[in-house]
Amino acid sequence: MHFKQLCEFGFGIAALTGCAQQNQKKVEAPLPKHPNIIFIVADDLGYGDLSCYGATQIQTPNVDSLARHGMRFTDAHAVASTSTPSRYSLFTGQYSWRRNDTGIAPGDAGMIIRPEQISIADMFKDAGYTTGAIGKWHLGLGNETGSQDWNKEVSPGPRDIGFDYSYLMAATGDRVPCVWMDNQKVANYDSSAPIYVSYKDSFPDEPLGRNHPELLTKLKPSPNHGHNQAIVNGISRIGYMKGGGKALWEDEHIADTLTAKAVDFIRNKKDTTFFLYVGTNDVHVPRYPNANFRDKSGMGYRGDVILQFDWTVGQIMSELTKDGLLENTLVILTSDNGPVVDDGYQDRAVELLGNHHPWGDMRGGKYSSYEAGTRVPFIVCWQGKVDAGESPALFSHIDLYASLANLVGQKIKDGAAPDSQNNLEALLGKDKKGRNYVIEASPWILSINDGEWHYIVPSKGPAYNKLTNTELGNDPKDQLYNLKEDIGEKHNVADKYPEKVKELKAVLEKEMASGYKL
Repeated sequence: MHFKQLCEFGFGIAALTGCAQQNQKKVEAPLPKHPNIIFIVADDLGYGDLSCYGATQIQTPNVDSLARHGMRFTDAHAVASTSTPSRYSLFTGQYSWRRNDTGIAPGDAGMIIRPEQISIADMFKDAGYTTGAIGKWHLGLGNETGSQDWNKEVSPGPRDIGFDYSYLMAATGDRVPCVWMDNQKVANYDSSAPIYVSYKDSFPDEPLGRNHPELLTKLKPSPNHGHNQAIVNGISRIGYMKGGGKALWEDEHIADTLTAKAVDFIRNKKDTTFFLYVGTNDVHVPRYPNANFRDKSGMGYRGDVILQFDWTVGQIMSELTKDGLLENTLVILTSDNGPVVDDGYQDRAVELLGNHHPWGDMRGGKYSSYEAGTRVPFIVCWQGKVDAGESPALFSHIDLYASLANLVGQKIKDGAAPDSQNNLEALLGKDKKGRNYVIEASPWILSINDGEWHYIVPSKGPAYNKLTNTELGNDPKDQLYNLKEDIGEKHNVADKYPEKVKELKAVLEKEMASGYKL
């Protein structure tokens, strides 16, 4: 099917017309207590990767439609510049840096969100919601790292933290096991090919990417990145795996599989009130798009999977339109962290980038403490309830828990979401100021952004990652940037404004008073 035809299956004329009519009429109906809520969380999608955020070399019509008929935020932030800690905070309302076990999870990690924790899905269930999680997980499964028997139900899992239904990648696309988990069991399980996974030792007679490059028929790893171990679907991964048979995924069908599951969930639950998390693997490596999108962007596979992500958004919005759910569904689209171009595979993303700037006008990206590490696309669309426009409000993923609890009339239970603030007015586009500050975490250090100033604490970590071509933001000196005048963070003015450094440092110290010192 041609790309243009695929796009036409997106948001749909009815959805566009309905949203436009509602916006023209400025409907001021009271907010329903229980709208359906959908999180669409892209992976490694940068602030500058969408045409509604200024990209010119690539067009994302379905996301643009969502933005045009909803509220597009210009200063919204993930909590962390990498996936696992970012998603942990999104689901728990707790800063990931308050724990020392929320770093980038291996594929065989145990559950990082423990069953005794009260997640955002638990909160929605208490409010009478049906809950679902589809797509990328990367928050661990099972009780302890390396203890899973992938040939049986793996527990604990999403069910234990409030999700009625789950259809998930156990970790992420570049890590084994390369199978879908359907309600915590391997989907399409093949009993003739039992599954074994290790992150310590390889399996005898199982070919590896590093010594069998002739078997890498779809993608080859970039040098020195480590994506050269188990080979699945002609692509080598991180970690060792044996078996799987018919259960092994094909990378070119990851997007259409999770999209179909999301659409089915909406269709089957349309008579209930539901919360649905959709975590796409786009734009994370390995990038191997469906043939419908391959070589369509002119920017290599990284550009192609952005088109693929846009298609997924269109399919979801089309289903909401068909089921008559637009007026009572709040859709939040965002990314888990900033962008990275070469993150481990030879997909020509660097060579074909051209004048495209995934990080927008900012500095850094995934893994970085600079602004592009956590400032992400963030679009809120709720037909007739959220006016169309742009919001400069400072907003953090950490506040989705408390804000949405307020929306659905739930009191946050003792011990739950300790860092989440109720910023519902900002989320709905009514308050254009938002938070007083956001705290941003990289794998090395923390920083704080008050909407004008960005302070990065001193660090002895590496300043630059040569493998990913990313400035990490580590420096043994205080760093202070005026984002209003210097969004690219080119001029460190810490020496010029010592009182501002002192002020922001004191806020961080107060936040981290539980034993952590700068």
